[in-house]
Amino acid sequence: MQKRKLGKDLEVSAIGLGCMGLSFGYGPATDDKDAIKLIRAAFERGVTFFDTAEAYGPFKNEVVVGEALAPFRDQVVIATKFGFKDGDSTKGMDSRPQRIREVAEASLKRLNTDRIDLFYQHRPDPNVPIEDVAGTVKQLITEGKVKHFGLSEAGVQTIRRAHAVQPVAALQSEYSLWWREPEKEILPTLEDLGIGFVPFSPLGKGFLTGAIDETTKFEGSDYRGHVFPRFSEENRKANRPLVEVLGALAGAKKVTRAQIAIAWLLAQKAWIAPIPGTTKLNRLEENLGAANVQLTADDLSAMAQALAPVKVQGERYPAHLAARSGR
Repeated sequence: MQKRKLGKDLEVSAIGLGCMGLSFGYGPATDDKDAIKLIRAAFERGVTFFDTAEAYGPFKNEVVVGEALAPFRDQVVIATKFGFKDGDSTKGMDSRPQRIREVAEASLKRLNTDRIDLFYQHRPDPNVPIEDVAGTVKQLITEGKVKHFGLSEAGVQTIRRAHAVQPVAALQSEYSLWWREPEKEILPTLEDLGIGFVPFSPLGKGFLTGAIDETTKFEGSDYRGHVFPRFSEENRKANRPLVEVLGALAGAKKVTRAQIAIAWLLAQKAWIAPIPGTTKLNRLEENLGAANVQLTADDLSAMAQALAPVKVQGERYPAHLAARSGR
């Protein structure tokens, strides 16, 4: 697996593993033994970058990730997050300095480690100045409990203000062929400041794989079925042309839709490291195969031309969740 650098000196595998879906968000949690087996399979295949958060479960995901990575802890980068009240994403934000410290101590125990390699603020907190957040993480870095500072779904001004207090190694936000908003202001800002970018949902929460259409039925606990406007039956049907165009492009390269979607992200900037998630070994291997897909300038131009007429339908988030992002 190729390596990439986030920020000044955080080296990670070009493709990481988003571990959220093993415990949270996409239906029933994966059995612990199966989850550990999958995470270790990713490491065996060259992945050194693993993403979790206290809110995934809550708390469950960090425990599983910590146990899975314990045998090779010094060979991997573990990213986790703070920022929700009581670690519960339904309760709103809490990035008070005291709470950040509490989360750090609790996460260290759950992950069974002596340091957090990358500590993200999960979402901006309108009630706590970002300078206070960055300053608290800076103290944790000085104490050796945290190695690098990250932000998630933050806006340009928040990124700049945080970076002035404590250099930000990475921004994690959604970015894919069906959510390209970061290209307007975020990517130029990150390039200007030397900050890495970690796209989550690089496969559009599974939609870009072609496995989801208007007939798909989601499990009751799968939040795609009841949270995201873009996943309404009407919008899934309206967005099929994107999947069809992607399928034609992938077929021409003799790869899968997932692979060309991830390869497209990797081709955008050398400091982008996407973190697709999965619960299945065959999907893990498919996703990691994207690292071997070479897209030339002509390929990217052809993709841009083919995709230009396709207009994605539906909002990414409902209003109450959209309000958390881009601040």
